[in-house]
Parts: sequence; structure tokens; C-alpha cells
Amino acid sequence: MKRMVLVVSTFLIVHAISAQLEISSGAQVFIVGSVRITLQNTSLTNNGSFTAGSSIISFTGNASSSISGNKPVAFAELEINKTNNTSVILQRAVSVTKRVLFSSGFLNLNGFNTDLGTTGRLDSEKESSRVTGVNGGEVLFRAALNAPIAANPANLGLFITSAQNLGNVIIKRGHQLQSGNGAGSTILRYYDIMPINNTRLPATFRFNYLDGELNGLTESALVLLERQNTANWTSLGFTSKDAAVNFVEKTNINSPGRFTLSVVSNVAPVTLVLLDTKWQENNVLLSWKTAQEQRNNYFHIERSIDRSHWIGIGTQTAANNSAFEYEHSFTDTHPVQNAFYRIAEYRLDSNVYYSNVMNSSKAATDLFSLWPNPFQDRVFIKIIAGNSSQALIKVFDSKGAVVKVQQAILVQGNNQLHVDLEALANGVYHLSVEWNNGQMKKSMQIIKQ
Repeated sequence: MKRMVLVVSTFLIVHAISAQLEISSGAQVFIVGSVRITLQNTSLTNNGSFTAGSSIISFTGNASSSISGNKPVAFAELEINKTNNTSVILQRAVSVTKRVLFSSGFLNLNGFNTDLGTTGRLDSEKESSRVTGVNGGEVLFRAALNAPIAANPANLGLFITSAQNLGNVIIKRGHQLQSGNGAGSTILRYYDIMPINNTRLPATFRFNYLDGELNGLTESALVLLERQNTANWTSLGFTSKDAAVNFVEKTNINSPGRFTLSVVSNVAPVTLVLLDTKWQENNVLLSWKTAQEQRNNYFHIERSIDRSHWIGIGTQTAANNSAFEYEHSFTDTHPVQNAFYRIAEYRLDSNVYYSNVMNSSKAATDLFSLWPNPFQDRVFIKIIAGNSSQALIKVFDSKGAVVKVQQAILVQGNNQLHVDLEALANGVYHLSVEWNNGQMKKSMQIIKQ
């Protein structure tokens, strides 16, 4: 059997709309020299062997692209240069040895990691071009930090100062909303700091963030939260902060763990279990369910075309004080194609809390079914997907707590998944499935007998 070997040593531009550059099983691609490979509106799938050398792989165009495949994908330099608020979406983990350059658009982790090793870095992140990852995934870096002074490893945005030697440190940055006792609603950024020497440091951390990660929180009220190997968060307050420069700083941190930002009074009064959008003829129906509602006043329904600028399109009365589940709905009678929606919950104390963001895409080719229901040990899910993407499955108990999380890769066409729920006690649960980069979401009540 002959194997195909492609050696690239010159400037290559791939012009294709919604195209895919696939390295098939048995094929080998070697890129020689410091060349630039431009993938315009083109996705990269590696099922063979991909050696990037010292090249720059640049994802360009006005439509989102993806990186996928069943074999490792390693870049020297990866450029994100997408227009029209589009993204490069990970469908597998990648590594970068030099830098991720943000020129325009977003790198959506989509539940997968970007490993910068010991030499990589993020370059030129900004509001309009940055890492996102509401479905999970982390940016990883390893560094030796001995008596660091305002060290910012890999440009991750966490500045570390300590008179002590932390030794080899693993730093992880994620963008998923954090939960647990004492967290309430948090910004869409967190850090894990794991040094060899993690006691009696003490250290000063300056936590940087971007406005697009605030998640509706009052910026001037932000404080640092810490969690150490438990579900409980502790407010560390702050030593200094600057909303104009976008940082919160805290001194005398003795034992690093996971850190994020929230506000002092942010104990979530409402537990939003599900949020869904559905086209009904020429309208969009929004539905959401709460596991409890405490000290809340009303819901404000908001719509956006870019996830940055939001307008109010209606209000909904809240239950005020209830420990029971409530279902709410609202119909947008003047919708905009591919708009985004979120629910703002206004408390009696004038604080505001925001739900996750949902898209209203008319993906008519996506079909969903689940069986059996009621079930005994597992459920099966069938999804006929219009595009390849990652699926995120969550199961909630009657109090809104997450009891099961499962990820899967969908191919275009028929997909059959199964979710093992044998460990759960008998009772009523809620299952939600999200795919197509968050544009498709289905949810339903399931019963274990």
C-alpha cells in the first residue's frame, strides 16, 4: 500500500466557501520552512499525520471554521483572523508551541483544550478577538516561577508576584460559568493555579478580564473568589482593582486553587434550570424553567445580534418567593434571524442576574428524539444533525443541580448516543442537549423507575 505524502514549502492559499481540508488516514502533510498557510472559510480535519513545522496556519474568512479529526493537531503559530464575529471552533484538543495570534474573531474551545506547553503564548487578545469557551475547555501552560515579579505566564492574563519559589506551575484558564456554594453567578473566566510549592507563599494575584466576559455583573463590585478541591467558594475580597484597566488584585494568597470573579452580594436567588428557543411559524418562543425563585421581582427578556449589545423586548412576572419549579415563556413576535437571547432576572434589592445565552437559528435539518422514557438504567438519543459539531449533554435533578455531564461528537446526518444513568436514584430529572456551537438545544423531562 502506498502512502500519500504532501510537502508544503511555498505560500498556499485555499479559497473555498464552507470547505474542509481533510488529511485522510495514511496521508502525511509536512510543512517545511516559515510559510503561511491560509485557510479561508475552511475547516481542518486531521485523520492522518500533520507536521506544521515553523509555519503560520491562518484561519480567515467571514464564516466559522473548525479543527477536528482523530489524530493530534499541533501548530507552531495559529492565527485567528475571522470577520463577522465568527470563530474557529475546536472539535478536538490542539497544541501550540509558539503563539496563538488574535487578529480578528474568536477561538471557541467548545469543550476542548489548547495546550501551550512551556513555550507558547496568547498574543493580541482583545474584546473583538479572544478565547471563548462557555461549553468548557481550557488553555494550558507550564512554567517555572521562582520569586516571580508580575509574571504573566503565556500572556494568560494572570499576573503573579511572590517572594517565594513556586517551582513548576501548571496554569489553566477557562471560560465556563462557575457554580457551587457561594459562587452565585460569575464572570466567564477562571484560573487554576497548581504549583509544586502551594503553601505559605504568600503570593499576589492580579486577575485580568475582558468586558465581554462580565456576564452582566456590575464591574465595580467585582471581588476574587477561591475554591480549593471542594464545591464551596470563598470570597477573598480585593486589595485593589480598576474597572477601566479590567483587573482585580489580591495580596497574601497562601494556597492557590481555582479563582474567578463575582460580586459580594451575588448569591443566586433564582436557579435557572433550562432555557430554550424555538421557531413557531414567524415567531420565536422562549421558554425557561426555574428550580427556585427567592426575592426576585421580574424577568426581562433581552435580544442581541452580536452578543455584545442587548435590547429589551419584554418582561415576565416572577414568582417572588418559591421553593418549587416554575415554567415561564415569552414569544418574540418580531424576531431577527440568528439572533441571541438571554433572560435578566431583577431582584427586589435591585441586583440583576443573567441566564445563559441561546441562539434562534432556524436549523430545520436538525431532528431530535429520546427513548425510553420512563427508563431504568439508560436513555438513547437520536440526533439528525445538519452539521458536524460537539454535543453537550446535561442531566439536572429536581433542585436544578447537575448530576450528569457527557460530551459527544456529532457527524452530519444520523447520530445515536446513549447516556448511562444507572447510578441515579428513581425520580424525575431534566435532560438538555446542546450542539451546533450552541445554536441547537433540546430539553425534556425524564423519569427513572
